[in-house]
Formats: sequence, C-alpha cells, structure tokens
Amino acid sequence: MATAAPDEHPLERSRSYEILPPEMSELRVVLLENSWSKRREVGNLLLRQTVFDKEPNCSQRISGTLENKKISVINTQDLSFSKVDELTEFVKHCVSQSAPGPHVFLLVLQPENFTEEHKQTLWKVLENFSDRSFNHSVVLILPHRVESSFENYMENPALKDLIRKCRYRYLKQNNLDHEALLTRMGQIVKENNGQYVCYEPFEETTEDTTPTSTGDHQSPKQRKTQTSIMSAVAAGLNEQVTPQFSGSRTMSCSLSDAVSAFRIVLLGKSEDTKKRIGKFIIQDRGFHSPWHNSSTR
Repeated sequence: MATAAPDEHPLERSRSYEILPPEMSELRVVLLENSWSKRREVGNLLLRQTVFDKEPNCSQRISGTLENKKISVINTQDLSFSKVDELTEFVKHCVSQSAPGPHVFLLVLQPENFTEEHKQTLWKVLENFSDRSFNHSVVLILPHRVESSFENYMENPALKDLIRKCRYRYLKQNNLDHEALLTRMGQIVKENNGQYVCYEPFEETTEDTTPTSTGDHQSPKQRKTQTSIMSAVAAGLNEQVTPQFSGSRTMSCSLSDAVSAFRIVLLGKSEDTKKRIGKFIIQDRGFHSPWHNSSTR
C-alpha cells in the first residue's frame, strides 16, 4: 500500500502561526542603535533582502513579507541629540514612520561600546514614545569585537540596567539568526496580546519642573496621574459613612476624621505597572528594591 510522501518542510508552513497571532496582518519593528552599519545588517536580515543600502537622513520604513504576513522595519537615525528639540523631532518622525504603532522595539547593541550615556539616550527615546515602550522592547546583543567573555560584558552597569528595564528580554547572537530573531519578537507580540505601542505625547506645562527631591523625575503626565490617584483616594476618605452598632444608635462620620493613616492595596498581574503606581502615590519614596514574589509594604 502506497504511503504519502512526508512533508519536507512542515515547520516552514506552520511557522507563521507560531510566531504571530493568526489575526495579525502586519508586524512593525523599530530598530534603535547608534551604528548605521549594524542597523542595516539587522534590517536586511529581517527582510531577507538587501534593501537598506544607503544611510538615510531620517527614519526609513521598508516592508516585506513574512510567511504570508507583512513585516515593516523602521530603520532610524543614529541616537545623537544635542538639544531636546532634536529628540522630540526624532520621536515624532519615528511615530509617523511606524504608524499606527510599533509592535517591537529592537535595541541593537555592541556590548563593549555601550555606555551610561547610550543607555540614557535610549531611555529618553522610549519614554518619550510611550510609558509602555519597554514592555515591547528586546535587547539584541551583537558579537563583541574585543575578546572577552559574555559574563564580563554583563557586568556593565548600563547594560544590566537596560536589560532589567526591558524585563530581561535580550538575545545574544554570535551569528545573526533570522528564525531566532523572529521567534523572540513573536514572543513579545504574544505577551502583549498582539497590541502595538500608541504614541503618548507629553502634555505642555508652564509649571516649575525642578525636581523636589532626589529621585523625583516625574514628567508632567506622571504628575497629573499622581494627582488624579490622590484625589480619588481623598474623595473616598471624605465620604460620609454610617456604621451600624448593636444598639439602635447610629453615628455619621468621615473616614478621614477617624484614621491617622490609610493603606492601599495594589492588585494586578503586571509587577512593573504596580510598582509605577506605587511610586506615583508615595512620590517615588520606596519601591526601590528588586521585584519580590511576596507583597511589599
């Protein structure tokens, strides 16, 4: 009895369903790095063709196909800003090129060249884009040009901070691999339920932005959020309640008159989000320790 010939490429035909959700029609990836040659290499690898061949004057979006789905790679400029206006313009152009919003930020790093200044620049770009940018970011650590172990590079405080901020999403590759890159990005897409990052511009303000204490680096948007939270808490404390007692007597009082302190329980799946809300409420005092599995008070 004749048997059917085995499928020679079963993984190839089903891989699109493993990497991206079936309902997704396009994957948008933003490349961020200080070296055009490295961004070009990674961009061409993702699209599997040489399309980034000449360094542009601004962010450039080129699309290709990924197993019957569309993949758009946004190759940005070098992250070098001497003025705040230049950073703002960079982010706005990146927003325009990645519309309606990127699914993944790919942070392409050369470990031996990564400094605290580079880290701060990346943070500013991602934070100016959206508070959720880090949840969509993965660090791609390129092969190091100088002979040294990977463990030595991981002792770099700036690199460790960035990886921690990206929730330990990183990929180390001695040789760039197309499938490994796509698989890692697909995991990020699934972790975020297929959602992309929406641009959240900072609101203009005329208030004094001078930090009031060490560690106080809140943006106008963050201060507004903190004020809203505290207003809601205060409103709840000032509500009139009527406690019931065993007798017929009742007493009307305000909770704020009855307590000298109040306690708030933060519930939610995301530790990062709960930590940020905690910082809003207590004005960034505390919540500095690493994540714990148990509650923090």
